[in-house]
Amino acid sequence: MLALWVAAAVLLTAGSVFFPGPTSNDTSIPGTDAQRALDLMKEGFGSEYRTGGTFQMVLYSPDGALTAKSRKRAVERAVEQVRDVPNVAEVKTPYRIGGLAPSLEIGLITVKLKEGDSATRSETTKLVSEAVEPVRQAGIEAVPADSSNPADKEIKTGTSEIIGIVCALLVLLLAFGTLVAAMIPIFVALISIATGLGVISLLGHLLDVPKQASIMATMIGLGVGIDYALFLLSRHRKLLADGLPVHEAVRRVVASSGGAVVFAGGTVIIALSALLLAGFPLLQTLGWITGISVVAAVFTSVTLVPALLGLLGHRVNALRLPFVGRRGSHGSSGWTGLGLWVARRPWTVLALSVALLGALAAPALAMKLGTLDDGYSDRGTDTRRAYELLEAGFGPGMNGPLVVVADLDVRVVDREPAPAVLQLFKDRVADVDGVAHVTDPVLNKGGTAALLQAIPDYAPADPRALEVVEAVRALDVPGAQVHVGGKVAGMADAGDRIAGRTPLVVGVVILLSALLLLLAFRSPVVAIKAALMNLVSLGAAFGALSLVFSLGLGSGLVGMDPPVSTDGSYLSTIFFTVPIDSYIPLMLFAILFGLSMDYEVFLLTAVRQAYLRHGDNRRAVAEGLGSTGRVITSAALIMVAVFVAFIAYPDPMVKIFGVGLAVAIAVDATIIRGLLVPATMVLLGRLNWWCPPWLDRILPNLSVEGHEEEDEEEKPEPRRELVGAGHAS
Repeated sequence: MLALWVAAAVLLTAGSVFFPGPTSNDTSIPGTDAQRALDLMKEGFGSEYRTGGTFQMVLYSPDGALTAKSRKRAVERAVEQVRDVPNVAEVKTPYRIGGLAPSLEIGLITVKLKEGDSATRSETTKLVSEAVEPVRQAGIEAVPADSSNPADKEIKTGTSEIIGIVCALLVLLLAFGTLVAAMIPIFVALISIATGLGVISLLGHLLDVPKQASIMATMIGLGVGIDYALFLLSRHRKLLADGLPVHEAVRRVVASSGGAVVFAGGTVIIALSALLLAGFPLLQTLGWITGISVVAAVFTSVTLVPALLGLLGHRVNALRLPFVGRRGSHGSSGWTGLGLWVARRPWTVLALSVALLGALAAPALAMKLGTLDDGYSDRGTDTRRAYELLEAGFGPGMNGPLVVVADLDVRVVDREPAPAVLQLFKDRVADVDGVAHVTDPVLNKGGTAALLQAIPDYAPADPRALEVVEAVRALDVPGAQVHVGGKVAGMADAGDRIAGRTPLVVGVVILLSALLLLLAFRSPVVAIKAALMNLVSLGAAFGALSLVFSLGLGSGLVGMDPPVSTDGSYLSTIFFTVPIDSYIPLMLFAILFGLSMDYEVFLLTAVRQAYLRHGDNRRAVAEGLGSTGRVITSAALIMVAVFVAFIAYPDPMVKIFGVGLAVAIAVDATIIRGLLVPATMVLLGRLNWWCPPWLDRILPNLSVEGHEEEDEEEKPEPRRELVGAGHAS
């Protein structure tokens, strides 16, 4: 088993290195106005008007105008070299109408491509950037204004991954006290990530894989991979300490904790799979691709971990560190004491927990959704630099032009002179408030549609840019139907689509997760309560996001670079607001709902096993919290450390996910699992494990903890009428 997993990881990693799949941020949304505009653009307008058909090199001369003779000669020499680059169909110099900024210090070289697929475009961008070297030698800055620029797509360092792994190793050393035991979850998680990322990379040859997919898969895969292995290893070391033979201990671990891992991973996968109902391809793809890393984590946990435990035997406790982990991994009197304290005053704990969680969730009411444009990219990237130069030279709207397409009612045959409908089309768009400039309309080859670009007065992240989109769409142009495309319009449509589908996705996630818990624990009360508790932790996560990004209280502290103000200077480096893309909250919901259910499953499994032994609910809650408190806390610390480490990643979307995930897991493992869940279980008493007889009869005999209890000494049986037939499992 060890050889199979290592071979799979090595081969898939090698395949992803030598045959890497291209990435693509496809924001198409079938059935929307922006998609209709995109479809019309593909009908006879030429390759330059298709997605990926053109890109620009932004030139900036800090020492004077680009029209000076020496600089102009350097620019023209660079343009000639660009024309010789493969895949370049046409090159337009800055010395044309609209090619130079009013200051004459900033200009645009526009490059039309023969082929616009993501891999070819990325390679062409790199070659064109090298071809304009003559302008750099003349003291002119040249930056590609292209988000597919390979220099910006690369993971510059593995800093986030390394920090996360180091922090996880430190927590594991403190939890286990031995180097060998601490290294097992790390090794298993690395094999899992290598396998998952290899599959994802190779899938890029067949499907559109977003550029953030691999980093999201790494973030989630690293966290759950270490956590799942940690739970199995903790149980195994306890059984060894109780005197069981190695192979019997491994068998029981897989039968009990292995089942819990499968159920926990299943909830994460179910939640991510529900994103397929969101109606937004980018979100759907991110969901199932992230799910690949979770599947890999589950499989490695229930196959590779047992293999390693069997190979190591009692050497799993080798290389013990001094003064660390002497209490073992099988419980904590401190957590048991907390459980007993909660059991004695459940109403007080419940009120305190609700107050704390309410305070944490309150800022979520101020969350502001919008478009996270390139102006919030890492300041060291070409994408960010090009954005700032375009804004300084041509205005903020230059970074988010609207592609306006008129679907003509009557086919235009005579193109000279220009039909009146085209002039009317241009005039109506130009008269819209918030439109700074429009280009002349261009007819497609069939004469059935006309296209122009409208430059708004506002940056893509400005909410007023969305108002301009709606105003243009509302235009009444006799003889034509107006459609608006482009990034701003596409994200606006995505926000509307996601808002409409959110209730469906949330409902499906809650329903399926509750059903899975019902199958696992045979208790409707437990299933419903677990779903509600997970929603509470989500409120805390959204509150933290709103506080940091929507209210701007410390956005600079998480590494966000402030945008440029109207006078060209940078805004406050610590406090500034950042828009949150409309699809981020829904994806966060899916991920967090699944991850939060992990700890719920492990805690409930321990409480249920204790209850099945003696039938005392209060005692079972205290024992369950005592036996799982330390391992859940360790697992949560690891996951929080991993997510916090990824806040250092330069992509703004990853930062937002890192903050939300870290806060949610921290709150979930402390306030919710340590206080709120035990308090509610004590108050519910025997109702926790009540199951209607008719429901008990139709539920399959499926148990999270397997059949380990059958191998132990006979325990007192709890009351049948309170537990239901499920106690037989």
